[in-house]
Amino acid sequence: MIKDKEAFQRLSFLYQAAHCVLAQNPDNQELARFYCYTQNSISRRLVLRQDPSVKRTICKACFSLLVPGVSSTVRQRKRRNQRWTVMRCLNCGLTKRFFSNPNYKLWSEQPEALLENQIPASEGAKAPGQALRSVQCPPKVSQAKKATTPSSEPRSRPASEEGTAGTKSKGEKDLSGS
Repeated sequence: MIKDKEAFQRLSFLYQAAHCVLAQNPDNQELARFYCYTQNSISRRLVLRQDPSVKRTICKACFSLLVPGVSSTVRQRKRRNQRWTVMRCLNCGLTKRFFSNPNYKLWSEQPEALLENQIPASEGAKAPGQALRSVQCPPKVSQAKKATTPSSEPRSRPASEEGTAGTKSKGEKDLSGS
């Protein structure tokens, strides 16, 4: 079940309405801008994450829908052996740059991001002896290396002293000589 399903449906409707308005008449940029502004305000108010492909087609400054040739220009640039897609809003002049790596995938496009592929927390370790797959313990450091390297952590007492240290009262003196 998706949380705020109606809100996502409304956001989708506003985005599609902005596209339809610009497709029918490119002079209706103000109405499309209003739809995009309303979409952005709803997503901010309800703290909903929009898909990156949607966010890339809306200007952050004037909230106009960035349609190449109608309300924006798109150019391909190469700088320092890297390719960039540069989108410029024709209404306010804001420029957006996106890295154009054909092998790059957004997190939302990777299989690990899908809810079907994630392990629920209740199924973590089924058997008592089975370790969790996602938790990894740091490698153990030898005792000789521990003694030579200064540590910012407070040193703990050995197990033999821990049991007796807490049982002494304020008036008793330490007779062990340490």
